Amino acid sequence: MGEVEEVESCYVAPSEETPRQPLWLSPLDVLLANRGHTPTVYLYQRDAAAAVAGGGFFEVGRLKKAMAKALVAFYPLAGRLRRCAGGGRPEIDCNAEGALFVVARSSELTVDAFSDLKPSPELRRLFVPRIEPASIVLGVQVTFLSCGGVALGTVLHHSAIDALSAFHFFLTWSSYCRYGDAAAVDLPCHERTLLRARSPPVVHPDAHAMFSLKLNLRDEPTRPVSTKIFDISEGQLAALRQTCGGTSTFCAVSALVWQCACVARRLPLSAETRLTFPVNIRRRVRPPLPDRYFGNALVVVSAASTVEDVVSGTLAATAALVRATLRRADDEMLRSAIDHGEMMVGGRSTWNPPAARGNLPDTELRVTSWLGMPVYDADFGWGKPLVMSRAESVRGGFVYVMDGAGGDASGGGVRVLMCMEAVKMEEFKRLIYARFG
Repeated sequence: MGEVEEVESCYVAPSEETPRQPLWLSPLDVLLANRGHTPTVYLYQRDAAAAVAGGGFFEVGRLKKAMAKALVAFYPLAGRLRRCAGGGRPEIDCNAEGALFVVARSSELTVDAFSDLKPSPELRRLFVPRIEPASIVLGVQVTFLSCGGVALGTVLHHSAIDALSAFHFFLTWSSYCRYGDAAAVDLPCHERTLLRARSPPVVHPDAHAMFSLKLNLRDEPTRPVSTKIFDISEGQLAALRQTCGGTSTFCAVSALVWQCACVARRLPLSAETRLTFPVNIRRRVRPPLPDRYFGNALVVVSAASTVEDVVSGTLAATAALVRATLRRADDEMLRSAIDHGEMMVGGRSTWNPPAARGNLPDTELRVTSWLGMPVYDADFGWGKPLVMSRAESVRGGFVYVMDGAGGDASGGGVRVLMCMEAVKMEEFKRLIYARFG
């Protein structure tokens, strides 16, 4: 396929003095400490419109200067993960050592060769920086391709931020790069004690059944998994939502994926199956968190049913089950999840390397939504990305749902990134597209 050659590796520190103290991590942050870094890739095509922006296409000096400005407000990303003194609980040492910045080139690879941006270990190896040591919070790699385009690979440690916070940073960085000091910046809120557990903790009796605070991974090296992207057009999506009773895009797509996966996997009808998904709690807790809360504000909830009900019932009924689970995620239930999380991690939590790769049980799916997020708004001054996606997805049973390439402005629709057992993928593909005739 081709290779890339690293030509520069350095650290970009904040351009001004920043707070220098440890950043306490909430229970929701600590629960994700062992998940490691989340890898993503943006693809940019050089064209006439991009050329008028002035300077070289993805000029490295300009990118670094803008990142240094952005890291003043987003200073935890320039720090390092560590264990707090006297215990195993992780924290971020805000020491301004800087974010990793790598520049690479390829004399063979082109944007067209990766236009579908299918996640794979190869995609990550080529375009995402290798993080050493693992305590680095943020790393980026700018790879100049032979066609003139650019692949921007990123890694952010999941204990530091969730997807919404990550996109907030990338929008700020790209805005500084595009507009300089005239950039409009929404400052992040770093007060993570807003998600501190109650004292004493109070856990609702239904919390254990509703929330999924641990990944139930099974190490099955003999059973390979496959990753595939399914594009659902705007028209198909409208029809699906109507079939599901006019519900939200997330509920409709989740119901479809859940039903097709159960059928493709030929699960026993009497078995219990679960659909789990992270819920953004910023506006659900009371009082609400600031819109620009910077950290993990996600709680994973669980919808359960028998396989028979999922595969034999209507899509509308399955979508209604997902919607009902969302509605139950109110302030009391969410505070119970935070309290339970603190009881799990406490002050004695160990921070280990990322868990060994494994798959969810066949009876379980985890659907993560990036719908409505500014995935395609990272314009550094040379145009918006053609496409953006995770660089790698290797855990069977994980699903990512995001707006179609280019976002809503490019015709609507969604992309479903599915990772499941390779031997079941073709049947899943047949089933999901059979819904649209």
